[in-house]
Amino acid sequence: MAEVVLRDELDRAGLAGRVEVDSAGTGDWHVGEAMDAGARDELSRRGYDGAGHQARQFEPSWFRRFDLVTAMDEANLRRLQSMAPGQEEVDRVVLFGRFDPDRAGRLDGSDLSVPDPYGEGADQFALVFELIRGAARGLARQLAVLLDNHTASPQVTAD
Repeated sequence: MAEVVLRDELDRAGLAGRVEVDSAGTGDWHVGEAMDAGARDELSRRGYDGAGHQARQFEPSWFRRFDLVTAMDEANLRRLQSMAPGQEEVDRVVLFGRFDPDRAGRLDGSDLSVPDPYGEGADQFALVFELIRGAARGLARQLAVLLDNHTASPQVTAD
């Protein structure tokens, strides 16, 4: 869901084509599969199209390609940091929820996690959508400011 929502927020911020967005998981258990039906249904209910998404696994070589790597929760944050070839790359891995201005001021990092709704009901997918949308809006705003001050286009991936 995060990739679809973030792309939409970047488009709304006038950044379509200026920021590369991709998504992948840290595990290989869903590689090649379509988006979870619950996630796709929630996106559809909100006017988004998640039908074209296909699961992939994050590869350490992607650290050379992306300026920012986001993780949905602490476990994925740690996995991504352990894949990083050096401290510079470790420092570019952050929790996606950190970009939500309503959540970012909290000191407890777990408050910034986005839970995995896989196997849960529609209400959990709705909650996750709201958490993702808040962070996607905040990230799009920050990137808009950054790009107003620089000419390079950042590249972002979301786990």
